[in-house]
Amino acid sequence: MSNPPQHRSRVLASPWKGVFCTFIESGCHYTKHWHSTYGVGLLESGAQRSASGRGVVDAYAGDLITTNPGEVHDGRPLGGPSRHWHMVYLEPEVLATMKGDPDCRGVPDFEVTRPVLSDPELGRTLRVLFDRFQFWEAGRGGSDADILACEESLVAMCGLLLCRYSTSLPPREVAADVRQVRDWLADDLVNPPTLTDMARAVGSSKYQLLRRFEKVYGVPPHAWLLQQRVERARRLIGSGVNLVDVAAACGFADQSHMTRLFSRQFGFTPGAWRRASPV
Repeated sequence: MSNPPQHRSRVLASPWKGVFCTFIESGCHYTKHWHSTYGVGLLESGAQRSASGRGVVDAYAGDLITTNPGEVHDGRPLGGPSRHWHMVYLEPEVLATMKGDPDCRGVPDFEVTRPVLSDPELGRTLRVLFDRFQFWEAGRGGSDADILACEESLVAMCGLLLCRYSTSLPPREVAADVRQVRDWLADDLVNPPTLTDMARAVGSSKYQLLRRFEKVYGVPPHAWLLQQRVERARRLIGSGVNLVDVAAACGFADQSHMTRLFSRQFGFTPGAWRRASPV
């Protein structure tokens, strides 16, 4: 009697209804089926052969795999006993909001055109998204900044996917004044607005806002926010405020979180800065 194929799985929540991730390592042969969601994934190891809306396709480690709502597909290992992949699933109305209307509630009229992709930039963006979702779930609820980080990665991933590999028309470019967004972030470093709120305020899509903000300020909003928190921490520490109170005042999860980011930005620790600062 043969042993059943290896199978391990994990479902990962996200900050939003309609978005979730899976981590699966499996030797199973999935029969033909479909999902009501869009799926975008990364094959981490092994290989897979599957049916798709465009015929039989093969995917190898490092490739991205996609499915459209209602697209019949299957999957089985290729050239080995198992394969390991990560997927993010999005309800259609979630992906519809990425086209530029933050209040969109409709069903998308577009589809992803390729079931297997080789795109290193999109792959890196997807890995960051998985990492940020795991970090957020570990804290279960996290801070507003953690949610902003997740939202940025989700929007960046969806934007690349829609622009490069979908039947969706490219979004109309909007010359948004992102100074308003920068000032909004600076005014409340502890409880930052969501990317959805920021995009609505300047009348652009979330993806366009990310691109415009990074073009103007060199980094996306979440990274800019963290750097401003660290700069505020440096000033407070230099004025004699103790490190625990500084971490809380600047929106860090705890002192160790502040220390990691502070050291990464300046190359020395908050403690070293406190000892060097005349009070």
